[in-house]
Amino acid sequence: MQSSWILAIRSVRPSRRLAPTLTFRPTCLSAPASRRCFHISSPRPQDINPAIEDMAPKAPKFEIKTPKGTRDWSGADMVLREKIFNTITNVFKRHGGVTIDTPVFELKDSCRKPHPTGKYGEDSKLIYDLADQGGELCSLRYDLTVPFARFLAMNKDISQIKRYHIAKVYRRDQPAVKKGRMREFYQCDFDIAGLYDPMIPDAEIIRIINEVFEGLGWQGKYTIKLNSRKILDGIFQVCGVPEASIRPISSAVDKLDKMPWEDVRKEMVEEKGLAPEIADKIGKYVVLKGKRDLLEQLQKDEELAANPSMQQGFADMDLLFTYLDAFNAGHSVSFDLSLARGLDYYTGVIYEVVTEGSAPKVSAASADASAEKSKKKKGKAGEDEDRSDDPTVGIGSVAAGGRYDNLVGMFSGKTQVPCVGISFGIDRIFSIMRANQAKKERKNEVDVFVMAFGGGKDFTGLLKERSEIAARLWDANIKAEFLYKVKPKLQNQFKAAEANGVPFALILGEDELAQGKIKIKEMGLPEDHPLKEGELIDLKNLTKEVQVRIERKKQLDAIVAQAEGLRVVGGIKGEDVKVEQLAKEGEGGEEVKAEN
Repeated sequence: MQSSWILAIRSVRPSRRLAPTLTFRPTCLSAPASRRCFHISSPRPQDINPAIEDMAPKAPKFEIKTPKGTRDWSGADMVLREKIFNTITNVFKRHGGVTIDTPVFELKDSCRKPHPTGKYGEDSKLIYDLADQGGELCSLRYDLTVPFARFLAMNKDISQIKRYHIAKVYRRDQPAVKKGRMREFYQCDFDIAGLYDPMIPDAEIIRIINEVFEGLGWQGKYTIKLNSRKILDGIFQVCGVPEASIRPISSAVDKLDKMPWEDVRKEMVEEKGLAPEIADKIGKYVVLKGKRDLLEQLQKDEELAANPSMQQGFADMDLLFTYLDAFNAGHSVSFDLSLARGLDYYTGVIYEVVTEGSAPKVSAASADASAEKSKKKKGKAGEDEDRSDDPTVGIGSVAAGGRYDNLVGMFSGKTQVPCVGISFGIDRIFSIMRANQAKKERKNEVDVFVMAFGGGKDFTGLLKERSEIAARLWDANIKAEFLYKVKPKLQNQFKAAEANGVPFALILGEDELAQGKIKIKEMGLPEDHPLKEGELIDLKNLTKEVQVRIERKKQLDAIVAQAEGLRVVGGIKGEDVKVEQLAKEGEGGEEVKAEN
């Protein structure tokens, strides 16, 4: 006989304070087999142990923030950073650059060996070493140059290349985030590898530096400091620096952009063990700067001219100045004997780009007294403390590089591939441009905001028409957007456009559309401007009309940016009048033919 069962469920009122335990209890055993059942019940509240009331684990308490020396990027900051990336990339491609990519971490030995002090000299202490995660000791890359040298050593079929690389690097330096001194930051590198006639690639690198900063609107606001390791080493040798002390003394000289000569001399003598009279001899040379005239002055020094290292350096610099004249790239160069560059792998010409804000506002020596008072009150600052507001910390160089002919051989052991290159510090460039912005930066790159004009119960919102106009603009590669509302208020549409800094508005009205017209309005015009309320254009000419106005505004913005640059460096009297005249001329409309 087939049996059947009935499942009966009984439960008390549910409560989150109870930890239910289901029990099965057979009942009705005297009933026929076909009617037997089980009861399932949860425990009664009075049976619950209070100790297990809350079984959910508590979330740990911690401060939500980015690690020191890092930051998040969004909105207007991302727009500006992308502008910098695009400007630099376009210059790199113009000069025949091809891009590569390498791992964000390298084998630890690649960063620290085979050079006795590593490939970075005293800066090796700033390398982030990673824990052993599977048999290989690794470090986060300190720069993009050493990975490039390792890449060339592994790819022996590449004997010549113009390579560029844009990526993040990592340094355990004391951060000053507002000044672009980060622990995680972008570098944009361009290097020319291969055997060429002397100094031609070196001169092109300097031409590239000029193109990048002038493309960013920095005309007259930057200086390319130039020197040669051969000349600097020759000076040290003539002055009597022991061979083993040349690199440490060179690192001390490299601090002259941050410290006065007295402090650098003190480091040489007291920390590096250099004889005081030798330090004094060095001091007579490292304060000199100029252009070709300084080179000619040094060549007349018989003691320097007799040194083999100096002779090579003189020949290189003489050729370099000749090629810079041909490239029209020497106007921003300063031959500066204080430039040393701290990295040990440089072998020839070295350069560094500085601008207003690179040097600290207050020297470390002059700040000692106030620092001591501060330490007594607050205690000694740790090396992890952000120093954005410290006047003794400047932005530093915004680009740097030089010739490194032996670095590839440190990996391969045999093959040498001569290289010369430049590295742009994106975060430092960004911090300067962000601080100097005269107007609110756009949060995206949209050029046109499509709006609907109207109101009342019969207002449809013109969503279909707005969508069609946006599609036409997108098809013409014009950046555009509109508000995602069926019946948007005009005020809210303007607020959305203004919030993102969109320069133009296309305003649709039912009457205008019926006539085949649409209004275009440039945002932000002064109240007395004749086109403050916008102007009607033909729908059939829509994309051409919009493109003409966008291009005209870009030209005007470039003129204004250039004028701001002239004012910063003390522009000539009457420049404002000239700029205003050009701006007025640029506002004149152009006749646009109908689209075919």
